[in-house]
Amino acid sequence: MTAEEDTSTRLTALTVDRVSCLSDNYAWLLREESGKVAIVDPSEAQPVIRALESRNLKLDYIMNTHHHWDHVGGNEELKRRYGAQVVGPAADRDRIPGIDIALAGGESWQLGSLEMRVIDVPGHTRGHVAFWFPQAEALFSGDTLFALGCGRLFEGTPKQMWQSLAKLRELPPSTSVFCGHEYTQSNARFAEKIDGDNAALNERSALINSLREQGKATVPSLLSEELETNPFLRPSSAAIRDALGVPEMASDAEVFAAIRAAKDRA
Repeated sequence: MTAEEDTSTRLTALTVDRVSCLSDNYAWLLREESGKVAIVDPSEAQPVIRALESRNLKLDYIMNTHHHWDHVGGNEELKRRYGAQVVGPAADRDRIPGIDIALAGGESWQLGSLEMRVIDVPGHTRGHVAFWFPQAEALFSGDTLFALGCGRLFEGTPKQMWQSLAKLRELPPSTSVFCGHEYTQSNARFAEKIDGDNAALNERSALINSLREQGKATVPSLLSEELETNPFLRPSSAAIRDALGVPEMASDAEVFAAIRAAKDRA
């Protein structure tokens, strides 16, 4: 990513800044209009500290979608430095460093004036959640839903992951999806192998290649784009079923399992 690239996405009552961490992780710096500041999934502290200091901000909350080290690695240093409270999934409270506020799927929480709803999305891990801000139409999906992809199944089953993705598919198509990694280009290559006649996918893939050649990020994306081009959200597609040799009568969950298995082998 170039130094000149604008990292900000400005939504209703919420500004989101992309903070690059490690080799391909993104943490997300949130500023709501009353002044509260949060960071989502900080894998390390120093890039977040630099982002905060460059904007003259203090950190109020650290929000974790799941327990993996590359999403919580900055928790303790940031908490010590700023006195921020850690918000995370109740189902994984024992694995979230420094957790103060444990939230379960279906619960709501306030980031200042903004309501945030917790969506239970197990599959990648057993305790994974997503954070949904209805007013801003912003989804922080961690490693459940990626641009053109989804997370590996480390602790869950294909059926669980498909049920989780099905929940996210029901959000407004205008939702901005802020995922945890820059995996889009490799995801696009796989998607075209099993859905190569999808004109929208081909067009999107070309744009992704252009952005990456310029060192630019490909996320956030819009849910409408994912619904049209992300094979993991499209198991009912006849073209994808044909490409994978899945029986016509297979359930969407079974087709999803076949897609995930094919990606794991890619």
